[in-house]
Amino acid sequence: MSELPAVTDASWDEEVLGRSEPVLVDFWATWCKPCAALEPTVAEMAERYRDRMSVVSLNVDENPGAASSHSVLSLPTLILFREGAEIERVVGNVRSKKLDKTLAKHLG
Repeated sequence: MSELPAVTDASWDEEVLGRSEPVLVDFWATWCKPCAALEPTVAEMAERYRDRMSVVSLNVDENPGAASSHSVLSLPTLILFREGAEIERVVGNVRSKKLDKTLAKHLG
């Protein structure tokens, strides 16, 4: 489903926690209709902030470890990490303006 670069449980530490620049992770599943509805908004943010953060996706059904270790209980969930630490979490299908405002406060 997702057009974003995918991370897996196996690549999680290197691709998300090991990066110095901010990484926004889109936690999703194929059966999740709100996830599909949010995807264009996430893609828009990926383009808008491409010089300031990476944006990746994680299919929770195929990679339950990372979702479980970060207490992802609802989908869609977006988590912004910086230097391996969670700095922001957004749950649910949010509007573009709200997500932009949330990211802007961390990315300038």
